[in-house]
Amino acid sequence: MGKLSLSGLALWLMCSAVYAQEGPADFTTHVPLAVSGNGPWYRLELPLSVQLAARQADLNDVRVFNAAGEPQAYALSRQSAQRTESRDVTDVKWFPLYAADTRDSVPDVVMKSTAEGTLLQVLPPRTGAQVLRGWVLDASSIKAPLQQLSLDWSREQDGFQRFSIEASDDLQHWQAWGDGQVARLSFADERVEQHDVSLPGQSARYLRLVWQGQAAPQLTSAKLISATRSSLPLPLVWSQPLAGTRLKAGEYSWQLPTGLHIERLRVELKQPNTLAPVTLAGRREANQAWQPLSNGLLYRLAQNGQDVVQDELQLPGVAVGELKLQVDERGGGLGVEAPALRFAVRATQLVFLARGEPPFTLALGNPSIKAANLPLSTLIPDYSAERIKTLGQATVAGDMTVNSPVVAASPQAVTDWKKLGLWAVLLLGVAALGAMAYSLLRKPQVKP
Repeated sequence: MGKLSLSGLALWLMCSAVYAQEGPADFTTHVPLAVSGNGPWYRLELPLSVQLAARQADLNDVRVFNAAGEPQAYALSRQSAQRTESRDVTDVKWFPLYAADTRDSVPDVVMKSTAEGTLLQVLPPRTGAQVLRGWVLDASSIKAPLQQLSLDWSREQDGFQRFSIEASDDLQHWQAWGDGQVARLSFADERVEQHDVSLPGQSARYLRLVWQGQAAPQLTSAKLISATRSSLPLPLVWSQPLAGTRLKAGEYSWQLPTGLHIERLRVELKQPNTLAPVTLAGRREANQAWQPLSNGLLYRLAQNGQDVVQDELQLPGVAVGELKLQVDERGGGLGVEAPALRFAVRATQLVFLARGEPPFTLALGNPSIKAANLPLSTLIPDYSAERIKTLGQATVAGDMTVNSPVVAASPQAVTDWKKLGLWAVLLLGVAALGAMAYSLLRKPQVKP
């Protein structure tokens, strides 16, 4: 029985050594935190500069410590923009906007209710030349937030179509929703068409599309894509410009600081009149094969005295560590030097359960450590999306400090006590098991 207890103790010591908790000194980067609001749970939106200090994809090497250096239980939330409960495509009615032939004129819009529903009427000006200035879309039947607009127009009006987007619930008060741009082009015996425009994910009964500096085209189709999300996604955060490398004519690559779940790219187009069909590929490690991620048409063209720019690509959000862009140089290419690149990732939120005394410190930067984050539903027993909003806030309270790795430059001169202790425990366990086996072999066999 004594020997069995010894082996059990050996196994317990072995597990304790394997699963020993790390301390702040095991990480190269430290960020001081300040907390406010209701605890003991606090949520922190990780700045992109902090995320880039990680040495593992998926932020597996992130930890939070209290003033005594004790690790805190934590969870990571990386909600994707594609996480929705429902997604619907609705064909909507459109009504012309006629105005005087001036750059900024927009006609009045009146609305009349009928027994069948809402009837939209647009009154053109009574005098002067009239120009088709834009369109009003009736989205009153759509209750969910509007995510995307898809337009089609007459084949006789190819080229770029650029317009402002405004939203209203009463046709009297309009809120700016930014600019939209669609295009239909012929290039190198191919046809390039761009019909979709992103919307801000808000609800509205009516949309007003106004073309500035040119007449609006004749629409043949207008669709609105709406989606009800289980919860609102965290915003996108953009990086600083990243320099790249020219591999060969029409081919460029960029090495990312770490593996990142990129959702959007912005390629710098320095020269006016740039037109470049591109294909983007990515991979996580240098020894892996390239995987296709996206393709599209990048351009910076002069139209009506101003630049029309399309410099972004949408990505699926998979983790990549290296990117490669191939350019069809029949459009003139992107130049000898690799263009600068900005990337956008979904903001990451860290929630931790405060234990012990502040101040708290965020630590990261360890390439070999294992992930220790919990699911949110485990960290917060009565977790819900609404509950998250009521948690206390944690913010970065000072400069990020980067220390040298704990392992010295000459590892032969340093005694690794953790490794020696682990080997000692393992040998002790083996010896205990061997003693048990020897004891069993020495027992006299019972004769039948």
